[in-house]
Amino acid sequence: QVQLVESGGDLVQPGGSLRLSCTASGFTFSNRPMSWYRQAPGKERELVASITGIGSTMYKPSLKDRFIISRDNANNTVHLQMNGLKPEDTAIYLCNVRIQSRSYWGQGTQVAVSS
Repeated sequence: QVQLVESGGDLVQPGGSLRLSCTASGFTFSNRPMSWYRQAPGKERELVASITGIGSTMYKPSLKDRFIISRDNANNTVHLQMNGLKPEDTAIYLCNVRIQSRSYWGQGTQVAVSS
């Protein structure tokens, strides 16, 4: 079955950096676009970034100067490098893949940005 396992979340100070990882299994990883979403307390889930199987990327416009999505098809992993973190980046970050019109999610990893 499809499994997505996120890691790398932490408490960081404003201006800091984090690298999130999502390891996937149960499907042919290299064929599928992968996405990172986030959900802050009391807010709707929002798309952060996506990457196709061959590495084309798309970002939420307000994040594209600070966040970088990448993938390692040999290890079935997608990463999200987050730089210049701000308190408003505090959220649960979730990995997502869509297969045959069904959306799969990981359990999420918590990112907290605070001094």
